[in-house]
Amino acid sequence: NLPDTATATDLVLTVTKMLRQRGVVGKFVEFFGHGCKVLSIADRATIANMAPEYGATMGYFPMDEQTIDYLRTTGRKEENLAYIEQYLRTQGLFRNYDGPDPVFSGDVLELDLATVVPCMAGPKRPHDRVTVTEMKQDFLTALSAPVGFKGYGINNLDAVSNFSYKDQEYTLRHGSVVIAAITSCTNTSNPDVMLAAGLLCKNAVEKGLTVQPIIKTSLSPGSGVVTKYLELSGVLPSMEQLGFNLAGYGCMTCIGNSGELAEEVIQAIESQQFVAASVLSGNRNFEGRVNPQTRANYLASPPLVVAYALAGRVDIDFETEPLAVVNGAPVFLREIWPARSEIQAIVNSVIKPDMFNEVYTRISQGTDTWNSLEAPEGKLYSWKAESTYIHNPPFFQELTPNVPALQDINGAACLLKFGDSITTDHISPAGNIARNSPAGRYLQGRGIEPKEFNSYGARRGNDEVMARGTFANIRLINQLIENPGPQTIHHPSQEVMDIFDASQRYVEAGTPLIILAGKEYGSGSSRDWAAKGPFLLGIKAVIAESYERIHRSNLIGMGVLPLQFLPGQNADSLGLTGRETFDIILGGNVQVAQELEVRCSDKTIKAKLRLDTDVEVEYFKNRGILNYVIRKLASN
Repeated sequence: NLPDTATATDLVLTVTKMLRQRGVVGKFVEFFGHGCKVLSIADRATIANMAPEYGATMGYFPMDEQTIDYLRTTGRKEENLAYIEQYLRTQGLFRNYDGPDPVFSGDVLELDLATVVPCMAGPKRPHDRVTVTEMKQDFLTALSAPVGFKGYGINNLDAVSNFSYKDQEYTLRHGSVVIAAITSCTNTSNPDVMLAAGLLCKNAVEKGLTVQPIIKTSLSPGSGVVTKYLELSGVLPSMEQLGFNLAGYGCMTCIGNSGELAEEVIQAIESQQFVAASVLSGNRNFEGRVNPQTRANYLASPPLVVAYALAGRVDIDFETEPLAVVNGAPVFLREIWPARSEIQAIVNSVIKPDMFNEVYTRISQGTDTWNSLEAPEGKLYSWKAESTYIHNPPFFQELTPNVPALQDINGAACLLKFGDSITTDHISPAGNIARNSPAGRYLQGRGIEPKEFNSYGARRGNDEVMARGTFANIRLINQLIENPGPQTIHHPSQEVMDIFDASQRYVEAGTPLIILAGKEYGSGSSRDWAAKGPFLLGIKAVIAESYERIHRSNLIGMGVLPLQFLPGQNADSLGLTGRETFDIILGGNVQVAQELEVRCSDKTIKAKLRLDTDVEVEYFKNRGILNYVIRKLASN
């Protein structure tokens, strides 16, 4: 069993670190053993849903009695449950914990649930786990460490900023929490951790604790059912009193939809370039994803989100330091942390099938606003040229009936040179649109004021915005230039400029583009625009040390060639600076996993073609899956 103080979130962060260290890209990860029996379906879903973070194709838990009980609790019909269970047992898919464990041909990793402790992940990647007991020292070490996944290179460690907000005085410093968000599709659909957060809020309010109003708190559950059981359990008023008000259902802070911080807070952060922190119960915390003002972003369980909101800082040792002093008495986290037995008793009393039936029925009926919308007739979409949200994309403008012959990629320039762990958030941000960015200038040129910019995620139906937002991550580290940010060097002129602007100069000159990258290129969300955007910038190929599975597949789907350095090699070991001219020799044909010749100015290297199946070869020959499908339809 998990220890009394540990949650499913702590378990999944532990598993994510283990599997990232093992390396499971392209693997199916099956969880087995008697520990599975004690995990709820919500716990299992939390772990399986993190498969993109630990790099696997999927995480899988066998079906068992818990599966059937969950279906029953969520309102499924008994005759359906009987049929499902009979089918699973007949197929040998129903887990029998009294029998022997399955035998696997691949590696087996072992984890004792009793060793899991409260932990977080960050400050820049979801697999950089740190235990809560080590959190304070880990953050303080990161402040002065060289810039990297666990470092900021800060010199003014003791800097503070005093400021006024709503006629009250506040202080910010490195490690101050400015966002605390209970958010995520899976963490916030798990009643154990959600009710733990609610009970912690209730206990905190009873102790007289508060959350500073300069901290942006929010609650965005994965389902309306969550709101229902938070209401029935009586904890929602306490959550609201501490600022965890319902913001809506769906992707919010985890994908960058936190909204703006108060202007006074932004000015205080920028005055000293503080490493301000966010703590969220989401799945992803890649650089620049959560909010432009938070340089340290930590994933945590919902109750830990509440704890750090109460503390107001991440550099706290909960064992030795109180959350606050109320009426002269210190209040420690351990005093208000709810017991597992208390949480489970409430879960058992409030989670009922009627709750799910009521909420799901309401969803299927729709709201009055939704039902009153007038939908156009016909099968074809009526494009509106004036729309800045939906625009007719250029993906089919050069489509020909027949598959064109493959041509070598000649005279290519390197647009960007990266290190390891470039995520799809670096490639295609989903959050804030900066007013001085190419996308911001585009929108302002069409009469859109900055306050109406919305986010890249909201405008993903407009290729003009999304192309300009490609590589627009403010934390992007491009080794072709000195400073972080969404810029690069235009080699012919030696000018440093926005990446989109540089790409357009190359396109106008007829110069194809490539990217040089390190390990785990394209990790994170399976974001289609992380492949569409580079395609629109004129990028023809990526040469990386390794790829995340989904992004490699998406590149092929857009006709962008994924190449991989040979084992033991990378751009630096081969002496590639990114200032060379590149010729990629295709020879009129490509085959699965063949080695291609790449001429880099005065040197020639070999790179492995990461077309791993015959189907992927066909997609690439068609210049992408969209063209492939249309040609197939046309031929039939």
